[in-house]
Amino acid sequence: MNYPFIYPHTITNFTGEELTFQSLVEEDGVPKLIVKNKVQPNAGPVFHVHYKQDESLTVVNGKMGYQIDGEEEKFIEDGETVVFHKGQMHRFWNAGEDVLECEGWVKPANSLDYFLTALYASMDKAGKPEGDPFDSAFLVHRFRSEYDVKVIPTFVKKVVFPITVFIGKILGKYSHFKNAPEPLK
Repeated sequence: MNYPFIYPHTITNFTGEELTFQSLVEEDGVPKLIVKNKVQPNAGPVFHVHYKQDESLTVVNGKMGYQIDGEEEKFIEDGETVVFHKGQMHRFWNAGEDVLECEGWVKPANSLDYFLTALYASMDKAGKPEGDPFDSAFLVHRFRSEYDVKVIPTFVKKVVFPITVFIGKILGKYSHFKNAPEPLK
């Protein structure tokens, strides 16, 4: 895979998340993305899944709440680690009163840096967590074999998004995605 960014590469969104892709290293012949994040109190990503990647986060400062779909909420603090395995629907958030700082990794790196950079830009462009309707439809539909978000109804993902992407292509809405990586099968 051709990685489009020079590291470190930092992205932010208006909901209170900052994510820095620190570096890309190789481990056992597999690209591994080293990350750091800062999350404002009560902020964090919604339930989501990485179908092809494991993710590890270690709390450097603060208190993290996390939940694996179908399980109880759990909490970790400074020096503690959580690993979300590929295919595991999960979420995490800042459960403290100060900025939550974590460091970790995602393996294999795949398209995560591209996907999240474009998703954060869509959120900021629209000024809402759902992002720009055309951009969000494109990203979620294109990378559906790699990532999913629980809050989006299945009907929207399977019917509305493909129609929106088709209309977006006709209207020329996707020139900024011309270098988007091919999704993994």
